[in-house]
Amino acid sequence: MKPIVDCQLYAFVDGAYLNGRPPDEIARQLCDGGADIIQLRAKDWSENEVREAAKTILPVTREAEIPLVINDYWSLASELGAEFCHLGQEDFFETEDDPNPELAFPGPQLGLSSHAPEQAQAAMEADADYVAVGPVFETSTKPGRAAVTLDYVRWAAENMDCPWFAIGGITLENIDEVLEAGARRVCVVSAILNSRDVARTCQQFRERLASVPLD
Repeated sequence: MKPIVDCQLYAFVDGAYLNGRPPDEIARQLCDGGADIIQLRAKDWSENEVREAAKTILPVTREAEIPLVINDYWSLASELGAEFCHLGQEDFFETEDDPNPELAFPGPQLGLSSHAPEQAQAAMEADADYVAVGPVFETSTKPGRAAVTLDYVRWAAENMDCPWFAIGGITLENIDEVLEAGARRVCVVSAILNSRDVARTCQQFRERLASVPLD
């Protein structure tokens, strides 16, 4: 299984962009295109719907030796043996509304979202296995959330000491700006899933990332 430090292209099976396509079919196309890690994200699905989709995707990702990330459902990721669970800051850290987040350890490896330097610092202090930095640009995947701009990417490049991925509105037209700002890993959702050829678009992103190999 590919370790997170070696992952550059983080792709998604997102329920909002499937348009009737089977989740495992999209996962296979992502694997064929060179995705390093894949997240199952389905904000409008029930937990059981996510479970059933994950069961079809896991054989695909394991055959390709690519980690699968389950978004939001820590206990489900643990139950199915998914390699990672991705959580928002509000789902991981204690809040007034949820003073005792129910996360049992050991479990899957942990990815956390961040939208500002202080959140990234908190994620690193919590020993997150990776951190998502964004949204870099405005994106339909996160409607209503303001873009953090490339300044946050530059900050992350200078200050973060764990694997981190730039995320949010990244396309083939703007990825070079993101890489020039210091990113070496990116998450891509709609630019891949809305393309006519998912595998080929993945390959095109991989070709861009090849210009900035990991240290």
